[in-house]
Amino acid sequence: MGQKVNPQILRLGMLFNWNSRWFADKKYKDVLLEDYMLRKALMEKLRPSGVARIEIERSINSLKVIAYVARPGIVIGRAGTGLEDLKKYLVTLLTTLRKGINMPKLDIRIEGVKEPNLDAFLVGRNIADQLNKRLPYKRILRQSAERVMGSGAKGVRILLSGRIAGAEISRREKIQQGTVPLSTIRENIQFASVPALTQKGYIGIKVWIHI
Repeated sequence: MGQKVNPQILRLGMLFNWNSRWFADKKYKDVLLEDYMLRKALMEKLRPSGVARIEIERSINSLKVIAYVARPGIVIGRAGTGLEDLKKYLVTLLTTLRKGINMPKLDIRIEGVKEPNLDAFLVGRNIADQLNKRLPYKRILRQSAERVMGSGAKGVRILLSGRIAGAEISRREKIQQGTVPLSTIRENIQFASVPALTQKGYIGIKVWIHI
């Protein structure tokens, strides 16, 4: 099962928590769609600051959004001006989604990622950006794995699949250093799947990091 299930979903409740934390009875689909649109908009807007993930907490009349970014200073801005602009952007988005009805009290928090090289999503996004620049994939894999291991990881596995280097036939390329025990639930495994849109099509990138 370790090869077939998302490692973080397998460890929910033991090592990881849900990225969306709320309860909805009758309007479940509306709240779920709102979460999806909020997360999608924030991941795109905060991309220059190295956003890793977005967590959403809801209570009766409040909505708390927690953004984990590699460079918090870019988001916060001078004297918090960037944070105010982000709040206005989210209020406008929520007003559009809810049509101005039952607007919640919005709370935004920016948390820094201590070690970006140990975050699977940020590593995958960095690999995708380099593939889009047509850099040699073998060098990208080797350097990425070395940076992860140099940051203190116990193991890393990176898998590319698709038309790598513009080849006519799709294939898979993998690199692994250290140990990545996917079936051992007590081990902390960071996982992310990131697509890279190259001129020849999508290349799928999967990253496992054993911390």
